[in-house]
This record gives sequence, structure tokens and C-alpha cells, in this order.
Amino acid sequence: MRINEYPRAISFNDGDVLLKDGSDGTKAIPFSDAAASLLESVLAPTMHKNLYRGKYLGTSVTAAQKAAIQNGTFKDLYIGDYWTIGGKDWVIADMDYFYNIGSTALTKHHLVILPRTPLYSHVMNDDYTTTGGYINSKMRKSGLDSAKSTIRAAFGDMVLTHKDIFTNAVSNGKPSGGAWVDSDVELMNEIMVYGCPIFAPACDGSNIPYLYTTAKTQLSIFRLNMKFLSDMRSWIWLRDVVSAISFASVDGFGYASYDDADGGGGVLPYFLIGS
Repeated sequence: MRINEYPRAISFNDGDVLLKDGSDGTKAIPFSDAAASLLESVLAPTMHKNLYRGKYLGTSVTAAQKAAIQNGTFKDLYIGDYWTIGGKDWVIADMDYFYNIGSTALTKHHLVILPRTPLYSHVMNDDYTTTGGYINSKMRKSGLDSAKSTIRAAFGDMVLTHKDIFTNAVSNGKPSGGAWVDSDVELMNEIMVYGCPIFAPACDGSNIPYLYTTAKTQLSIFRLNMKFLSDMRSWIWLRDVVSAISFASVDGFGYASYDDADGGGGVLPYFLIGS
């Protein structure tokens, strides 16, 4: 039977296979694997952050996946892909986001990871104040400790520490100082979520707030699929100082917002993994 005599098809279905012929013989390959292989052969590594796939990657990071991160090829890793570890989904949100950035440059290839849902709720501070900025908030001093324990248990020594810059002082309700610190598990800022500041104070022509940040572009997961955020239906803290009493947040109804520092907001931290 000639090939052109077979019944015609106009799309691929689950379970369909293609025939692959080469030096190792003729073999069948599932269409999904063939499509992934073709993508890998034509895509530059940096393009992996421009495709949302959402594939389940298993219950641990495999040796092959570690190698793909370490060498910066990110082979068979895409935005939205996730591991389920400790009963939680850990989702790839970006790739090499902080590469070669920091007072000490981060030169390890890495993935930015987010939990699919908030890990728990916590205050930014016990009272209505943003004094001391994000660095000196109760959230950063102790509120992220439980998240760090959970993340370390899931990813071990793959969790990277790098240099980042955050606010450490507030004057007249605006960030007025900051410092480089060792960073491993942190809250996102507005730019990482929305792609731009929303409620964070802006320069008014005479006062220039302390808005230095390495997190200066939107994370790929939100750029490609904002539904990832709206599906949570839970308000979460962001680290931007908004006023003398409020930090930025993402509201559970799906809009950009801010809340008093003593509110019990969701903790949805990001962290980097590499090897």
C-alpha cells in the first residue's frame, strides 16, 4: 500500500506515533516526544522562557534536569512545567532571570521557582508600619522561615543564594534607603508580577524614592499566562513599600492592591534553583 493511499488525517491525537528512520534503525516515536525533540533542535536556550508548557516533571529533579539547568540549555524544561514535591506543586516561573546580576554577579544558570498556591498566611509587620522597609520587616526577618524550611526540604542544596538589593528605610511613606543582602527565598515585587510598578511610590520631581531593584522585568510565567495568578483566588503579599503603613499586594479578586502591614496575607515566595 502506497503512502498516499492511506486514509487522510488533519490532526494528531493522544497516543499517535511517527516513524523515525536512521542509523539506529526504524523506530516509532510518540508525537508528543517528536514535537518536543523538534523544538529542542531549533530553539535557542533563551527561547525556553518564551514558551508556556505546563508539563508535570515528576516528584524530584532528575540528574538530566539538573544537568540541563547547570549547562544553561534548559533541555526539556519550559515555563509552567512543575514538580510535585511534599504535596505541593513547584512551578518554573523564569530562567536565568538574575544571571550575571548582583553586587557579586550570579554566574550560575538557574530557574526561578514559585509554589502554585500560597504556602501560608503571615503579616509583614505586627503593627501598621513599613518602617525599616522590606529588609527589616517581620516577614523577612522570620516570616519566611517556614517557607525556607519547606523549600530546602524539597530542593536541598539546589537552592541558590545570591546578592540582591532591597529597601531598609522609609521616610514620609516612601522608600529612602536600601542595601545589598544575601537572598535565597523572597517575596516578589510589583514589577515581577505586573511588569511595571502600580502602587509603589514614584518620583514626584523633587523626591526620588529608593527604588533600586534587580527585579526589573515581569516574570515569564505572568507574561505568558496571567491565569496562573488569577487561578489562586487568594491575596498575596508583595515586598514594595506603598506608604507609611502599607505594602503592595495582589488581591484575591484578581486586581493589583495594597494592604496594611499587619494583614494576614498569603506568602507566595520565589527562589532560584541551580547546581
